[in-house]
Amino acid sequence: MTETETFVYDVVVLGAGPVGENVADRTRAAGLSTAVVESELVGGECSYWACMPSKALLRPVIARADARRLPGLSQAVQGPLDASAVLARRDEYTSHWKDDGQLQWLDGIGADLYRGHGRLAGPRTVTVGGKVLTARQAVAVCTGSRALLPDLPGLDEVAPWTSREATSAKAAPGRLVVVGGGVVATEMATAWQALGSRVTLLVRGKGLLGRMEPFAGELVAEALTEAGVDVRTGTSVRAVSRQDGTVVVVTDGGERIEADEILFATGRAPRTDDIGLDTVGLEPGSWLTVDDSLRVTGTDWLYAVGDVNHRALLTHQGKYQARIAGAAIAARACGTPVPEADPWGAHAATADHAAVPQVVFTDPEAAAVGLSLADAERAGHRVRAVDVEFSSVAGAGLYADGYRGRARMVVDLEREILLGVTFVGPGVGELIHSATVAVVGRVPVDRLWHAVPSYPTLSEVWLRLLEAYRDN
Repeated sequence: MTETETFVYDVVVLGAGPVGENVADRTRAAGLSTAVVESELVGGECSYWACMPSKALLRPVIARADARRLPGLSQAVQGPLDASAVLARRDEYTSHWKDDGQLQWLDGIGADLYRGHGRLAGPRTVTVGGKVLTARQAVAVCTGSRALLPDLPGLDEVAPWTSREATSAKAAPGRLVVVGGGVVATEMATAWQALGSRVTLLVRGKGLLGRMEPFAGELVAEALTEAGVDVRTGTSVRAVSRQDGTVVVVTDGGERIEADEILFATGRAPRTDDIGLDTVGLEPGSWLTVDDSLRVTGTDWLYAVGDVNHRALLTHQGKYQARIAGAAIAARACGTPVPEADPWGAHAATADHAAVPQVVFTDPEAAAVGLSLADAERAGHRVRAVDVEFSSVAGAGLYADGYRGRARMVVDLEREILLGVTFVGPGVGELIHSATVAVVGRVPVDRLWHAVPSYPTLSEVWLRLLEAYRDN
């Protein structure tokens, strides 16, 4: 019988993605001994199967689209993309699915890595590969989320793509069916259509990007259609099968669609089903409820950071939460009180309540922060939406001939501050941080007049928005 080895740390982190890495970075910087447990690649979903590979696939697509809108350059970029070169660059950005560089970083901050599947085994205790790790201060669950597949007849035999296969595929399938209307669906439809696939996008709802302002999904749908994607809204999948290598999709209307691969981008589920939650009185497979310091409700030692708490399933928000959680763990370890309500402090993750920024890297890009008009009205705010077309901005015309895009700000009429901002158009992802600062900082509208945008840039849309608010 092998003797169990026991190791004691101040903090044990389950999961070595960007979220877990940031928790470990902050706790080590505070002088707390820290162990990190990872069953796959250090660097996590974002580095190998999500943010980095997807954006590496999309960047040449967007660059070519921008170039095609410029006289003097458009004729030079009319040919197809070099798919092999795009995929090779994608592979470089994933470090060819090797985590050597991330290992060096962990070693550099002085955190200990344990390879294997970590499970809770009671309060402050984690087991991994025959070893027992005990945490004096905290255990942080940073295990992320996985693709959620629907319960469909025939799905097991099809071997469907999820976001992982879509971002790591070695070649473009001839025909690709994408099921879903959110970020992953629209981005991957954009990428693979441009890389040579014939893409059919099946959307159960009325439009795309349902969590954003309606015009965002409308403009993205128009552009996808123009690019050659067959966008079908109000369409659900009833059954799938694979016959002689061909995927056969049957819709709820009885239509039969054939493809080489099918991607389901229909939601996420927490990776908490086999991490021992039952040993600490929590439900396996559940999202974990936390306070603003990211501590799991009803505990004084367990933290859930990133996707697992279901507050904002975005890498940058998870890293933000990790910085907060690491600071809170360190403060409590030193006996420093952490206030229950601390909206502007270092120990409270408040930005993921009403000021979450996000960019969808389609063509056009869609970027938003804060509340949409519908969300603001549902929350009971007295608001007004102000819309302008980017065609009114000189910088947009210089950016590209025939530039199409729209901006909206949602103004709280009681406090005269912004609750939300949405931009849709080529290149607008770089505008969203200015909107984030305005929303998070609760900058009064009359002060925004004195934030003068440079001319001629896309940022001048801020002046057009303020003028529209004043004049109507």
